[in-house]
Formats: sequence, structure tokens, C-alpha cells
Amino acid sequence: MAVAVVMPKQGQSVESCIIASWKKQPGDAVAEGEILCEVETDKALLEVESHAAGILLEQFFRVGDDVPVLTPIAAVGQAGDDISALRPYGTQNLPEAKIEDLQILEVPLVEPTAISPRARNLAESKQVDVSGINGTGPEGRIIERDIISALTTKPRITPLAQSMVKSGDFTLPNGDMGGRITAKDLQPVEAKPPQTPADDVTAIPLKGTRKIIASRMLASLQTTAQLTLNTSADARSLMAYRKRLKMSSDSLGLQNVTINDLVIYAVSRTLPQYVDLNALFTDETIFQHRRVHLGFAVDTPRGLVVPVIRNADGLSLKQLSGEARRLADACVESHIQPDELNGGTFTVSNLGSFGIESFTPVLNPPQVGILGVGNINLKPVEVDDEVKFIPHIGLSLTINHQVVDGAPAARFLQALVHNLAEVELLLAL
Repeated sequence: MAVAVVMPKQGQSVESCIIASWKKQPGDAVAEGEILCEVETDKALLEVESHAAGILLEQFFRVGDDVPVLTPIAAVGQAGDDISALRPYGTQNLPEAKIEDLQILEVPLVEPTAISPRARNLAESKQVDVSGINGTGPEGRIIERDIISALTTKPRITPLAQSMVKSGDFTLPNGDMGGRITAKDLQPVEAKPPQTPADDVTAIPLKGTRKIIASRMLASLQTTAQLTLNTSADARSLMAYRKRLKMSSDSLGLQNVTINDLVIYAVSRTLPQYVDLNALFTDETIFQHRRVHLGFAVDTPRGLVVPVIRNADGLSLKQLSGEARRLADACVESHIQPDELNGGTFTVSNLGSFGIESFTPVLNPPQVGILGVGNINLKPVEVDDEVKFIPHIGLSLTINHQVVDGAPAARFLQALVHNLAEVELLLAL
């Protein structure tokens, strides 16, 4: 008896998945537990197993289809099993059409309208285009009087103007000129951009993760009032402490702590004092959170992914660094779990490694704040009546101005700047 393979439920927030690829085709033998297909959630790539052994009888959906969870996507059984009851509503098995099944319709060719010899000779001698002339002869035949009629209505044009029109760079003026058309009456043809050879263009359909990112970025900008504040923080303490960690003993397990780990640690310790920023806004309600569930942007081959470090404000620097590395690796390898991509209350996006000084990060609704982190640059600062060049790290905070005012956001940035500049003291708290 055939059984249905359903789209598995992936976490509490995933309502549908996209078929990314089929590993088995109809007619292939399938073992219990064998991978049938790969599916995409909003951020992760997951495998779907068969819970029965037999033959893959039918695929109910194609690659690229967005399928609700718990919907049958395929049938596994034995040859001849009836699977009509397993098909989800609105789908059907459509065999490929065969050439012998197609009906060829014969369409008679229509001969172009004939033209009499005298009319043709006159048209050629007077350079009259007959393609737009309606013949008045028998069965629409173009005769001499039709050419004469066309000549009487044809605008007179000087030889120079005629040659300019034939070059394709000029066109005849619109309307009746009331006399001969000269070169000065012609209108130049607008230059067209050069055509790009087809071999130089790659068409990439917007689908899967890229399609989801595109729709969410657009929705973010369309549904929130985004305002970005820019500043920088003294990075000497960050750089010095990172150097000490890198030179520490292997047994401590601190050598892999990065500048970004120190930044998100400082963010996790600063946010609890500024709950306006550690909040969600949905259904005209603001939900302020006491705990910090910190999302951080990860660049993967499949696009931008934002995993969430749960209770980041309660983790030590070592624990936070290890969790960030684990989640980032899972994202890159497409093994991240859906629930690890949801529930964030604030997000950090770091482009400093690419040499970016500052940028405008886009909110991840329903979150009301996101921090963009730039690279470390020397900044002129006046110290004791003397200008010194001190390394600073760029910070760009985007807020939802619907529910967060500029002053609270500025105070949060001010506190974060102080904590980054004194990161060793922050770690001691």
C-alpha cells in the first residue's frame, strides 16, 4: 500500500518550504530513511527522508514550488498502487506530451496581394513603397491608378533629404509641411543603446532564499520608519584585549575570540539598560524584553542568514564566542535549525572585514533596532591641546522611528561607545 511523504514541520514559525532539489525520481527504488529531496526554509537547507521502503511512485511538486508544511509532496509504494487519494488538492500527475499525441493543424498560406506589371514599373521608377497601398483592382489587385494616387498624396522631398532618410539617421516630419521637404525639416532619430550580446548576459531566476531575502528587505523598508544614527568608538581597548587573547594559552580556549565577539558581548551587556531598543513591534504593540536574544548576520553561499544567540546577556565572553562560531558554521553548511533563526530581539551586522567604514543596516522586523559595525580606522582626536590619530570602530544604529525616538537611541549608542572603549572593565562586571 502506498504511503505519502509529507513536508515536515520545521520549527514553530515555518509555515512552508521550497523544494530545492529531488534526490530520487519516479520509478527509483527507495529505502526507508533514504533522502528523497532537499527543501529550503526562509534561511536553511534541509533534507526530507522517506519513512517507507519501495518505489518513488510520484512527485506531487516540482523544484521551486513553495509547499505548506504537513502537505504530501510524494508517494512511495509498489508498482500499481493507487495513489489518487494521496495527492494534495489541486495537483495532478501530468505526463509529458509525446510528439505522436500532438495534432498538427495545416494552415493555408496566404499569397501577398498581386500587383499589375504597369503598376509595378511605375512604383519602381517613382520609388513608391507598395506595402501600405490598398489595391482597388479585382480581388484587391494594385493597379496603375493606385500608384498615381499614392504619388499625388506622397510628400515631395529633395534628393538630399531623401538620402538622409534612407541612411536611417533621420525621419520625415509629422503632419503636412505644405510644400517640399528639405533637409532642415527632417527629425533626427534618437540613438539607441548598443544591444548586449546574449552570450554576455546570465539570467538568474529569483527564487529560494534569495527571493525570501528580497521580499523581506522590501517589506522592511515599506512597513517601518527607519532612521540611522552614526558614530564611532575608541578601539584601542578592543585591539589590545584581542591581542592578549590571541597570545593566551591554548588551554584557556580564548585564542579564537574575535573583535566581533567582543562587540556583540558589549551589545549584550548594554541593551538591558535600554529596553526601548531590545524590543519587538507588532500589531500596534511594543514588546520589551528583559533578556537579550541577539541575532548576528552571517554571509553564506545561499545569502544572508541571521542566527540568534539565546540569552546572550547571560553568557560569558568564551561561551558567547563559541555559540556564535557554532551557529555561523551551521549556517554556512546549511545545517542550521529553523528555531535557531527566530526569536531575536536585536541584530548586529558587521561589514568591517570588508573595509566598510559605515553603512545603513536594514531592520529585521519586528525588531526595532539593528547595529551596523564598520572597520577600524584612525580618527583625529584632540587630546591635551594636541591632535592625535586614534583607532576608532564605526557604528551605525538603525531604529524603527515609529516606536523608538532619536534620543533614547543616541543614549544607547553613547553607552555602547563607552563600554567598547573600556571593554576590559565591562568584562569585569
